[in-house]
Amino acid sequence: MRSISILGSTGSIGCNTLKVVEHLRDEFRVVALGAGKNVEKLAEQVLRFEPELVAVENETCAEDLLRRISNFKSQIPKIVVGEQGLIEVATIVEAETVVSATVGAVGFVPTLRALEAGKRVALANKETLVMAGELMTKVARENRAEILPVDSEHNAIHQCLRGESKEEVKRLILTASGGPFRTKSKQEIENATREEALNHPTWNMGDKITIDCATLMNKGLEVIEAHWLFGFGANEVSVVVHPQSVVHSMIELIDGSIIAQLGVTDMRHAIQYALTYPKRQPNCQPPLDFARVSQLTFENPDLEKFPCLDLAYKALKIGGTMSAVLNAANEIAVQAFLDDKIRLSDIPKIIESVMNKHETKPVTSLENVLECDREARNEALCLVTAQSVAV
Repeated sequence: MRSISILGSTGSIGCNTLKVVEHLRDEFRVVALGAGKNVEKLAEQVLRFEPELVAVENETCAEDLLRRISNFKSQIPKIVVGEQGLIEVATIVEAETVVSATVGAVGFVPTLRALEAGKRVALANKETLVMAGELMTKVARENRAEILPVDSEHNAIHQCLRGESKEEVKRLILTASGGPFRTKSKQEIENATREEALNHPTWNMGDKITIDCATLMNKGLEVIEAHWLFGFGANEVSVVVHPQSVVHSMIELIDGSIIAQLGVTDMRHAIQYALTYPKRQPNCQPPLDFARVSQLTFENPDLEKFPCLDLAYKALKIGGTMSAVLNAANEIAVQAFLDDKIRLSDIPKIIESVMNKHETKPVTSLENVLECDREARNEALCLVTAQSVAV
């Protein structure tokens, strides 16, 4: 039986990971859970999975959690808080695999520490590689740690590359659903409400990721992530819009052959693949019913309507700390939109302004990445404040 810890256990990926663990209950044991403020859901998870260690956002959450679980018949786990608590979850000796499923930069340092500890990391937190892919992959190599992608697109690429030599692969093709505004005009996108942006046509995800899908920034972040995961340059990673979300991604070989990974729209497939790799196990999902898939369509992304994708390509080509700046500015801008402070169309404008003011530096250490991250966030907050007055 293999032991796992989960960073972000109460989020969408974390909850689906626990469903996979329940399905494969004879294969896996949960030893640690890291969460934020959703103490009610975390308490339910502690009751069901009996971890040894649990992390929450702050002391208030810790006190609330302790009250909720104090009457449990099983042993009360150790409760830790904040970033240091997440690091303890990521590095607990008993865990062989760490599922990194937090949203945003909060998972950056704990994931780095997991790699330094030589853990296998099932990575769903794309911001980790976007912020410091060069540093993360270097640490993984030095400590013989393994990074396995959980994002459906990179998970699909990983599956397509099995048995293929890199020299025979011409390019990676990431598919995108197109989000809720694929067929909308530029003006409709500019005036989109929070509710409209959160109404994803295919996937059920958290608010931040769903807004990234609405702007196609999620696909831009995935382009950067694909570069670090698989070693392909910006010009070797393409994006194609595929509204049905049946083809999760593809690779093109030098002879023109295309290999695609298809499956039902359910993140449990990608999570289980990452947890059980290199073996495959039967899952509890219904098979893909081709008779019900009436058609599979593909189209190029509209960079005029969705400039965030183009900004991500630019950040990757510039290199260094620019990707960390892109990510930081995006996180601030997305939250501002969710708080009704700016319009959806202001998100790429804020990101571009922050990028234009940044003097790119090499990624040499954790400290210089975090410094650039802080500077970009502060700059983005200033722009949000100015834009909030104008809205």
